[in-house]
Amino acid sequence: MRKDIPGFTPGRADLDGIEIAYERGGRGPAVLLLHGFPQTRAMWAEVAPRLAERFTVVAADLRGYGESGKPEGVEAYSFRAMAGDMTALMTRLGYEAFHLVGHDRGARTAHRLALDAPGCLLSLTLMDIVPTHLLLSRLTHPVARAYYHWFFLSQPHPLPENMIAADPDAYYESCLLGWGGAQLSDFPKLEAYRAAWADPECRRAMCDDYRAAIDVDFALDEADIDRRIEVPSLVLYGADGAMARAYDVPATWADRLADMRAGTVPGGHFFIDQSPEETTRALLEFLG
Repeated sequence: MRKDIPGFTPGRADLDGIEIAYERGGRGPAVLLLHGFPQTRAMWAEVAPRLAERFTVVAADLRGYGESGKPEGVEAYSFRAMAGDMTALMTRLGYEAFHLVGHDRGARTAHRLALDAPGCLLSLTLMDIVPTHLLLSRLTHPVARAYYHWFFLSQPHPLPENMIAADPDAYYESCLLGWGGAQLSDFPKLEAYRAAWADPECRRAMCDDYRAAIDVDFALDEADIDRRIEVPSLVLYGADGAMARAYDVPATWADRLADMRAGTVPGGHFFIDQSPEETTRALLEFLG
């Protein structure tokens, strides 16, 4: 297994036939960190060790990403399925309650986990997203242009997979460079990401993730549209990102999070990579 986070120990858990890869380090209350597209748990490499000075930190690869299992079928990639993996992982590791921090697809997974298993959470941090249902049901031209990948990746198999296969690095790096003024030097773990998306099964699974958001998750979120999450929550987003330009991000969560705080971090969508010190500071202030 890869070891991407300094001082952490890699592991793998078999959860009903789906293997979830993770790294763990530190001591204290448990914090689970979830990455987004098109990254892996390696994105936390500069944040997790600082958090581990005060917390037990688990950074996991979502199913379909990195070194985690890549099952067949669009339904297997709903945020409900991904959230189920994470509750099972934390239970397997001995943590019945934990702080949950997610970015991008990891944040959407975290939102679903908070709806499906609220008793597991000590707090919830959502990074640089607006609610999935809101984004899809009130789509505007600027958001559709900035987030076109939602609709490209969700095209039927194998159209997007075949197109991306021509030059995976060029496609996924264009994603990293979009959504808020990043440059490749902002990503110290770029080689870990390249190693992951070099796998055709990873590319297929990431497309299935986006297919599931439209085909499965939209209806699940609509059924829960009036539910509020009660645990203390932090909405953190890139000051220069696509979401900040298109939305009043805290306002999109105001009727969904009963105990909400919000803040910005310098950078775009990938502010964790661009501004790890500021990200860590914001997390420690909230979690503390």
